Amino acid sequence: MTTGDESDGNDSGDKEASTPDPDLLDFGRTVKAFRKRAGWTQEEFRRRVGYSLQYVASVEQGRRHPSALFVRKSEEVLDSFGVIEIAAKRLSRRRGIASWFRQWADLEQEALALNTYECRAIPGLLQTKAYARALVSDVLPPPSPEEAEDRVTARIDRHALLTRIPYTVFSFIIDEAVILRQTGGPEVTRELIDHLLEVTELPNVDLQIMPLVSPHHAGLDGAFCLLETTEHDWAGYSEGQQSGRVLTDPKDISVLHQRYAKLRIQALNPADSAGLLMRRRGSL
Repeated sequence: MTTGDESDGNDSGDKEASTPDPDLLDFGRTVKAFRKRAGWTQEEFRRRVGYSLQYVASVEQGRRHPSALFVRKSEEVLDSFGVIEIAAKRLSRRRGIASWFRQWADLEQEALALNTYECRAIPGLLQTKAYARALVSDVLPPPSPEEAEDRVTARIDRHALLTRIPYTVFSFIIDEAVILRQTGGPEVTRELIDHLLEVTELPNVDLQIMPLVSPHHAGLDGAFCLLETTEHDWAGYSEGQQSGRVLTDPKDISVLHQRYAKLRIQALNPADSAGLLMRRRGSL
């Protein structure tokens, strides 16, 4: 499920800003100043916090919003007297990302595995730009052109999560009705299906379709996500109108695991799902 983009029904997640804002630049300069105070290169620092060199460089240059884990680890290893945490609190609201989705977006950045069941719209990680624009244009109240572009950009930027190394393992289960709806029209849907088929070629991505006719369906309570953290804990995410909730209670996680396991059995396998997508494309 995974919303996160200003209440239009699909996840946005963390984004790397194309134009740095002042607060991001200030945060990056703060981290860099304390890193230099410690006498470390970016390579030495990144090994201590457990992030890639590219990630550290992007944060220091004010081009990327730091995850909560990055802030915490930076504070610990640099012993910055709380200054880094204070700078993080001053960060401006992430453009294009709903407030209730930000905690989940941070968790996604560290995920070893991410399972997503969606019955409303194509998950943000799998959307094309045209499909994202079609979704955003249907939001009420209508966003300004700048807000709409921010939301689309936030979504497309998240695609980098699919191919970053080391791989995160992704599983997506999507109701066939989401494809049949033809959000944006036939052209947009054709492009979307082509993109979905492309993504299924990635070694770390499984995509399954839940057929329109499904006498047994474990997802009738709605869309949801599950992810495994670097500490091998699991978290869940559930979203409604103008709200989202990260779930960590073991009982809640157990229920979501049971439902996702059943959905995997009930949905078409990845090969048959690809075949269904190709047939749907041919009928457009």
